[in-house]
Amino acid sequence: MSDKTTALRFPEDFLWGAATSSFQVEGSWDAHGKGESIWDRFARLPGKIADGSHGETACNHYVIWRDDIELMKKLGLQTYRFSISWPRILPDGRGRINQKGLDFYSELVDELLEAGIAPNATLYHWDLPQVLQDQGGWPTRDIVEAFVEYADIVSRRLGDRVRFWATINEPWVIAKLGYEWGIHAPGHKDRALAVNAAHHLLLAHGSSLPVIRRNSPGASVGIVLNLMHQTPATAHPDDLKATRQFDGDFNRWFLDPLAGFGYPADVLTTYDGFLDTVQPGDMEIIAEPIDFLGINYYTRAVIRADSDDPAPESESVPSPGAEFTEMGWEVYPQGLYDVLMRVHFHYGFPSLYITENGAAFVDIVSEDGRVHDERRVAYLYEHLKQARRAIQAGVALHGYYAWSLLDNFEWTFGYTKRFGLIYVDFDSQERILKDSAFFYQKVIEQNGVQAGLLKD
Repeated sequence: MSDKTTALRFPEDFLWGAATSSFQVEGSWDAHGKGESIWDRFARLPGKIADGSHGETACNHYVIWRDDIELMKKLGLQTYRFSISWPRILPDGRGRINQKGLDFYSELVDELLEAGIAPNATLYHWDLPQVLQDQGGWPTRDIVEAFVEYADIVSRRLGDRVRFWATINEPWVIAKLGYEWGIHAPGHKDRALAVNAAHHLLLAHGSSLPVIRRNSPGASVGIVLNLMHQTPATAHPDDLKATRQFDGDFNRWFLDPLAGFGYPADVLTTYDGFLDTVQPGDMEIIAEPIDFLGINYYTRAVIRADSDDPAPESESVPSPGAEFTEMGWEVYPQGLYDVLMRVHFHYGFPSLYITENGAAFVDIVSEDGRVHDERRVAYLYEHLKQARRAIQAGVALHGYYAWSLLDNFEWTFGYTKRFGLIYVDFDSQERILKDSAFFYQKVIEQNGVQAGLLKD
């Protein structure tokens, strides 16, 4: 075998997987005793979802999950990252346990293990029980105790078999888009609510770690952050300041306290009068050591100061000549390397995983019955090259999860954006492996990437 084909191999113990989330794929929104989630409620509000759709059926994964595991086996997945629906386990948010909900995830875990696929369970990927939101949701401190109760119930049932646990997925999105910008459920527009929600998300994470570890001895437990590399649009001092401010709000606000540094002082000044919920001992709980940090990376931000705001606030601007996905996100693989290098060498978490990485493009089933998604293949290829480059530089990166396994309900975009390796016809629920799925299959088989894979 030539040096060319071995140059981009990954470590022998590197894990290859794909990811989904409960609300986006499961459907069966009220089946077998499941309670209402904030997304069940939010998606029914007029004008909130681009195509007027809902997650009532999604990918019907709750019903045909065994078929999906067969597809995972065909891809050669070594691990599968999924999330658990809190209202499917606790329809009232706390107290009464829905055993059928627990049974579903227990059977899923058993079948994954039978298939040789390591389960990676995320406890919270945005579908809060609506009853808890009615009581105040993440901005209220009581939510921390409720989350710990939920984490205890799930990890007691699955902890003997699940070896990877993530507590919270993307707290920035939950707090910012859900409580400040009103774009996501529950749709509030209040900065104070968002800041307090962010704190309670981190506190819930830290408070649940000892419980999960007690119930799942030997497991790796962590949290998943969406991180972004940022670049100033110009060398103007206002743009440099705005870039620093963006980084503080987006990245450091979560990374710093998890690493034991506390909240960044420069960001605290912008939240003066908002963060009134921190109590003695909170920061020590948040800084409870994690076994891994999951990193979701999609794009970078090019920042310039907003001249209409005296702060100045930042805004992300397009890069001339860049390629963009259907989400309007710049394709910037170098940013993955930059994020991995920064997180590893500055924060020193013991292990890193790329828990989401992928792209939405227009996918069409061609006359030959295939989906030829060359741009997604190129996106994955270039990002995997950067991941391997980071490993060569000493980054403790131990796995990669493509987002996503299936085309799914893409939150406020409904069914209009497709990220999947597998095409889903949402009317018939037919699944078709895209060219990107076959590309990824070869990556896993060869434990690496090489230019020839793009041509096969």
